[in-house]
Amino acid sequence: MSLADIHEILSQAKELRTLDWIYFEGGEPFLYYPVLLLGVREASASGFKVGIVSNCYWATTFEDAHECLRPFAGLVSSLSISSDHYHSSDKLSSRARNAFSAAEQLGIPAGIITVAQPQEEGASAIGQLPHGESAVMFRGRAAGELTTRVPQAPWDSFTKCEHEKLHEPGRLHVDPFGNLHICQGIRIGNLHRTRLRELCARYNPGRHPIVGPLLEGGPMELADRYGVPHKQRYADACHLCYEARKALRGRFPEALGPDQMYGVISI
Repeated sequence: MSLADIHEILSQAKELRTLDWIYFEGGEPFLYYPVLLLGVREASASGFKVGIVSNCYWATTFEDAHECLRPFAGLVSSLSISSDHYHSSDKLSSRARNAFSAAEQLGIPAGIITVAQPQEEGASAIGQLPHGESAVMFRGRAAGELTTRVPQAPWDSFTKCEHEKLHEPGRLHVDPFGNLHICQGIRIGNLHRTRLRELCARYNPGRHPIVGPLLEGGPMELADRYGVPHKQRYADACHLCYEARKALRGRFPEALGPDQMYGVISI
């Protein structure tokens, strides 16, 4: 995102008057450090609570982490640190420890996000996740690379969306192109064409071609309503939803995109 993009998004967010938090996520937002810092400053000055999600690749030492985070002290209300075997060789990497310690010293509230590894053996994948870990949601690269490592369930058992409040959303995502997502890859408008306030006011979940079926009967209903060819078993609801949405992109191009959300990269 450019600084102009961030300024416009924050301006529209202020108009809405119902948003409390602005999160800078990725990818990896610290790859664009100057833009991130100025965006955080503007969001904080606009009265929002500000959060950042990062894998802390920049925290090679405590001193490096402290210097990197120092300008954010007093501005950031939540630093979420991703640390697991998807981000490093250790579940809690040295970089995550450095970043957490530096944030603590600077008074920046911080926490660790850990995604559990899918189990090779089906029996061990059933039951309670270890404390502090969340499960993989099988969409995007995870749908292509990790689904064979977990037990599969019948496709018609996925009758609701477990992760997003599609009827009355508590969060929205904005990508660098201005697309407004109710869930990553499901668009409900574009801020470059329509103001956020107007998009929220006219949002009708039942009439949205993707959200409507998901509310009525989850990913199973989405695949069934549009006659999407499907397998008999999937890793989770996200897996079936993602595969169905990929198959429907040609039919609903305005609702499903951009390309990058579906693994299509143009150079």
